[in-house]
Amino acid sequence: MNTKNKSTRRGFRRAAAAVLATTLLAGAAATPATAETTALPQAAAGPDRPELSESMQAFIGLGFTGMQLRVHDERGEWVGSAGRRELGKTAKPSTNGRFRVGSVTKTITATLVLQLVAEGKVGLDSPAADYLPGFGLDRRITVRMLLQHTSGVFNHTGQYYPDGTYVPGIAWSGQEWVDNRFRTHRPEDLVRLSLSKPAPFEPGTAWDYSNTNYVLARFLVEKVTGRSYVEETQRRILRPLGMRGTTMPGTSTEVPGPHAHAYYRYEDAGQSKTVDVTRQNPSWVAAGGDMISTSQDLQTFITALQGGRLLPAPLLAEMRKPDPTVGYGLGMFVQDGTTPSPFPAPSCGVTVLTHNGSVQGYGTLMYSTPDGSRTLTGSINYVDDAAQSMAGPFHTGLQNLVDVVFCDGKTAS
Repeated sequence: MNTKNKSTRRGFRRAAAAVLATTLLAGAAATPATAETTALPQAAAGPDRPELSESMQAFIGLGFTGMQLRVHDERGEWVGSAGRRELGKTAKPSTNGRFRVGSVTKTITATLVLQLVAEGKVGLDSPAADYLPGFGLDRRITVRMLLQHTSGVFNHTGQYYPDGTYVPGIAWSGQEWVDNRFRTHRPEDLVRLSLSKPAPFEPGTAWDYSNTNYVLARFLVEKVTGRSYVEETQRRILRPLGMRGTTMPGTSTEVPGPHAHAYYRYEDAGQSKTVDVTRQNPSWVAAGGDMISTSQDLQTFITALQGGRLLPAPLLAEMRKPDPTVGYGLGMFVQDGTTPSPFPAPSCGVTVLTHNGSVQGYGTLMYSTPDGSRTLTGSINYVDDAAQSMAGPFHTGLQNLVDVVFCDGKTAS
């Protein structure tokens, strides 16, 4: 389309900013700690992986509080942790503790919708309004556009417009969010807020990350199946794969089981305050980022997905078709060298499929090769802030890590 071709570069800059704001990390300095590594039984006889320990420690050295990491490749499975579970204490994060996965939830939601497509219950290129008659959606918006962020639906967490203006949505950062972090947001209210705002572009003419697309996808699942989004996710994905450490909390504020702590720093009357925000009501992001999981469960999921256990080959191929603006397929980023990417790709040119995620103070990593034979999953806990003060160092640490994992231990020069 002409509109897309003329604005690709400008669109990529806006898209990258939006992705950084919603799926990357921000953090503040924490005291470094030494790395702890633990091998799973099947890898106990294999060689040590000092390069992975060093990559974790590099993240801690950049100012992140703690990290847990899981890598699976031809050498077996390796897990480790580094840093601190809580500020002011010495215990390290569990190597398979639970954490808020943020926008990694979108990959699971997209998979759920594509399963309905495979069953003939949903048309990928049909108007989303056919399945969501109560919202008055523009009939040009297709199901594919929701999953690929090309719908033009205003992002309920805030929207950049093509002219550079920014229109805020609900509060999800700063002191306002801290003070209201236990508030419940109804998903229908999030959608209606978005649809009350002007669309940033015509459907299908550009790309822009919108959490509201996946709230709509949640409603689509419920409308088509007659069951709740939670029930369908459990029935179709979590239980069949044995993902026992994964929960969808709804409005619950707790992170169950062993977990590292998340923090948020803000200014109040000229003074810096740091608050433990591990407990929060995640309903503000609904099916776009509210899930809680473990590195083991995410490894199980991404391996099953890329290995063809969750979707038939034609729909997995559709999922992997990247939008030319920013390399986003259907619920995942496709880093194959053909499109720009806001995330660092392996410098050796290996193709990877990924979706990272962030919820205040938690950052999630999920990467896989196309055949699922090599994966990286993990979590970082940190001190978040509205300024995203650690976005640059995070990029540096992540580039080093993906090179170590996917480029046979070689880091970017």
